[in-house]
Amino acid sequence: MEALKQGADALFILMGAVMVLAMHAGFAFLELGTVRRKNQVNALVKILVDFSVSTVVYFAVGYAVAYGTGFFVGAEQLAAHNGYALVKFFFLLTFAAAIPAIISGGIAERAKFCPQLIATAIIVGLVYPFFEGIAWNGHFGVQAWIKSLTGAEFHDFAGSVVVHAVGGWIALGAVLLLGPRSNRYRRDGAIAATPPSSIPFLALGAWILTVGWFGFNVMSAQSLDKISGLVAVNSLMAMVGGTLAALALGKNDPGFVHNGPLAGLVAVCAGSDLMHPLGALVVGGVAGALFVAMFTLTQNKWKIDDVLGVWPLHGLCGVWGGIAAGIFGTQTLGGLGGVHLGAQLIGTLMGVAWATAGGFAVYGLLRKTMGLRLSQEQEFDGADLSIHRISATPEREANW
Repeated sequence: MEALKQGADALFILMGAVMVLAMHAGFAFLELGTVRRKNQVNALVKILVDFSVSTVVYFAVGYAVAYGTGFFVGAEQLAAHNGYALVKFFFLLTFAAAIPAIISGGIAERAKFCPQLIATAIIVGLVYPFFEGIAWNGHFGVQAWIKSLTGAEFHDFAGSVVVHAVGGWIALGAVLLLGPRSNRYRRDGAIAATPPSSIPFLALGAWILTVGWFGFNVMSAQSLDKISGLVAVNSLMAMVGGTLAALALGKNDPGFVHNGPLAGLVAVCAGSDLMHPLGALVVGGVAGALFVAMFTLTQNKWKIDDVLGVWPLHGLCGVWGGIAAGIFGTQTLGGLGGVHLGAQLIGTLMGVAWATAGGFAVYGLLRKTMGLRLSQEQEFDGADLSIHRISATPEREANW
C-alpha cells in the first residue's frame, strides 16, 4: 500500500507540473496576441528560452536556496519513492519559471534579449527562491516570528504573493527602468494607441492559462491525500467573479474580459484552500475590478508603459489575494479559519519589499553594465527582425 501511495503521489504532482507547464504556452499566446505584429516571434521565443534557463538554474541553484536540498547525488537516490522528489522539483520549477514569464509581458517590444536571460537566471536562481524559502520552508524563523506576533503563520497556499505579487513587483522595476516604448507618450500629451494584434491569440492564451491554473492551485496540495475540491471550486468562482467584474467595468473590452479571469485566479491562490466559494467569488470580482481600474490608471495617468499590465494583474491582484486570505479565510466569513489578517499583511508586505528591491537591483545593474533597451532603430523595426531575423508572417517565400 505504501508503494501504491508513493506512486499515486508522484503521478498526482506530475500531472500538476504538466498542467502548469502548459500555462507557459498561455503566457506566450497572451503576450503574442497583445503586442504588435512585429514583436510576436520575440514573445514566443522569450517564453520558451526563459523557461529553459529557469530549469537549469533552478535545478542547479534555486531549489537548494529555497529548500536546502539539491540533486547532485546518484540517480538511484533520486529515483527513491518513485522519484517523488524529482517531480516535486518539476512542479515547483513551473512556479519559479512563471516569474520571468510575468516580467516578459511588462517589458515587451523594447527589451534586449540577452540581458533578459541573465536577469532570468539571477531572479530564478536567487531572488525568487530566497522569499520562497521563507514563505514555504520556514527559513530564518520568519514564519515562527510572524506566528509569535499574530498567532498564525503567513498563509499562501498556491502563490498569490510568493509567485504572482513577487513577479509583478519585480516587473514594475524592470518596466520603470526600461521606460516607455518610443512614441507611446508624446510631448503634446497625446497617447499612441496600441491595440492588441490578435484578439483570438490573446483569448487562446487566457484560456490556456485559466485551464492550467486548476493544476496550479489544486495540485499545490502536493499529495493525493490532501487534495481538496474546495480549492477547485474556489478557483472556479474567483475566475468567474474576475471575468464578470472586468466585463462590467471594462465596458465589454475583450482585452479586459480575458484578463479578468486571470486577475481572479491570481487573487484566490493564497486562500483557495480556506475560503467559502461565495467569498472566492467576491475576491475574484474585486480583483477583476482592481485590474481594470489600475491598468487604466497606470497606462493613461501615470504613463507607465507596462504592455500587458503585469503589475496590476500579478503585482496588485497578488497583494489583494494575500490580504483577502486573511479576511475571507476566517470562520466569521464562512472560511475554515487558522489564518490572521495581521500575519497576511506582514507576509505580503515582506514579499512586495523584497521583490521591488530585487527588481530594481537586478535590472538596474544590467542597465548600467549591458543596457536593457533595443536601439531606437531596432525598436522601430521590431524585435522579431532585430533579434530573430524573421517575422511571424513572412510576406515572401524563398525561391529555391
